[in-house]
Amino acid sequence: MDEKRLENFEKMLQAVQREYADIEEKMERLKADGKTKSATYRQYMGRKMMYQNMLGMYRLYGLVK
Repeated sequence: MDEKRLENFEKMLQAVQREYADIEEKMERLKADGKTKSATYRQYMGRKMMYQNMLGMYRLYGLVK
């Protein structure tokens, strides 16, 4: 049971890291287009902050570097 839990954690962590990187990439494109005040950019900012907090918690507990 613990092995399956660890496997699921690893999958979740990878998904969070991928999503965070994807959001950063999209935000950079919008920034390059001068759209930092758009609703889409602001939505991405909110999501980025959420994922940033999640990754920060993982770091706090020594689960990621």
